[in-house]
Amino acid sequence: MLKYFHLTFILLSVLSFVGKVVLSETHPSILKQKAFNIGPHIINTFLLLSGFALVFQGGWLSTEFGWLIAKMVALFGYIGLGVVAMRNRGTTRWLAFSGAMACFVYIGMVAVTKNAFFFF
Repeated sequence: MLKYFHLTFILLSVLSFVGKVVLSETHPSILKQKAFNIGPHIINTFLLLSGFALVFQGGWLSTEFGWLIAKMVALFGYIGLGVVAMRNRGTTRWLAFSGAMACFVYIGMVAVTKNAFFFF
C-alpha cells in the first residue's frame, strides 16, 4: 500500500512541476495564487516521507545501497534544475526543464533496476 502512495505522489509531483513550467510560459499570473506555491511543497514532502518509509520497510539499507545514493544525487539534480527552470526564461528554462526530466527518468530507471549503472 505504501508503494502505491509513493507512486501516486511521484505522479502528482511530476505533473505539478510540468504544470508550473507550462503555466509560467502561458499564464504566469496564475502562479501567484497560494495553492500553486504551497501545493507542490506538500506533495513533495509526502513523496520524500513515503520514499524514506519504503527504504526502511524494505530493509534496503542493510544491503548494497549504492543505487539509493545515486537516486539521492539525481534528486538533488532534479531539484536544482527545477529551480533554474522556474526562475529563468527562454532557452535556459527549457534546457533546465529537459535536464530535470532526464534526472526524473534516471531516478525511475534506478528505482526499477536497483542499479545506478543500468546503462552499462
